[in-house]
Amino acid sequence: MKVYLLENRIMLVGKAWEIRNKLKEYSKHYTTVSEWLQEMKK
Repeated sequence: MKVYLLENRIMLVGKAWEIRNKLKEYSKHYTTVSEWLQEMKK
């Protein structure tokens, strides 16, 4: 599973079950993708 942080987006690469699990994990910390991007840039 790889997570790529690009300028205006996040790219998740992996198997479908890995991506679903990662999205569930991040949804516990962030409510929107923009919050996630801002935090990842820091």
